Amino acid sequence: MPNARLTSVAGTVQSVERAAAVITYLGATPEPVALADIARVLGLAKPTVHGIVRTLVGVGFVEQDPESGRYALGAELVHLGDGLDPHLLRSRAVNWADGLAAHTGLEVQLGMLAGQEVELLHHVFRPDGSAQRLRVGERQPLHATSLGVILLAFAPAAGRLRDLELVPYTSTTPTRRLELTRAVQQASRRGWTLADGTFRSGTAALAAPVRHHAGVGVGALALVGRRERVVGPGGEPLAGLVDQLVAAADAVGHTLRDRL
Repeated sequence: MPNARLTSVAGTVQSVERAAAVITYLGATPEPVALADIARVLGLAKPTVHGIVRTLVGVGFVEQDPESGRYALGAELVHLGDGLDPHLLRSRAVNWADGLAAHTGLEVQLGMLAGQEVELLHHVFRPDGSAQRLRVGERQPLHATSLGVILLAFAPAAGRLRDLELVPYTSTTPTRRLELTRAVQQASRRGWTLADGTFRSGTAALAAPVRHHAGVGVGALALVGRRERVVGPGGEPLAGLVDQLVAAADAVGHTLRDRL
């Protein structure tokens, strides 16, 4: 096997460079590789390589054969460019979304980025027996909805913000770029967001991100209802709603990270 001894490039981050070298080496090797072979070929100490591969195993980029102990590229990295399967996200979120609706008495929506919009993958009716319409498959604007703002904050969507057409749906819809940017920044700091009448007058919605590895948002959960069922007189969310929503979204994220 040719020697691929690692040589550093000036100005690079050494830990990232070494991790990239391990991934490149495993990707070029058709069979699982022993730790000692990785260390020898890259010219690194075994403890250093062990730390790198254990970290890569932890995020799903590398897999270790339980019998031989050898390493190979993980499915998480092989399918990285494919994006998360919407059916997988929906299946992992269904039970949590149903429970959230039952405990809060509010409508629950699960959304995912779809170009310049949010696509609803799952929708749980309010458990009050009132007339409602199933919204699965519906597309919603990013700038005017809680799902959209939280995805702008946590999903790989930075370029979308500057390209959005800020259509006014109500008198409170963000129509200025600076206003929307501030809303996204606040959502990023809090870990949740509130949209109060910005998409439909008299309706308020809270949203929290469903996060995969490294905290990247791959989807979002939202609680939606009449304004008085979501926010108090001061405009803040009613007690307990944010905690329940964030806990459910985090739980869905954990099931995604643990699936391999």
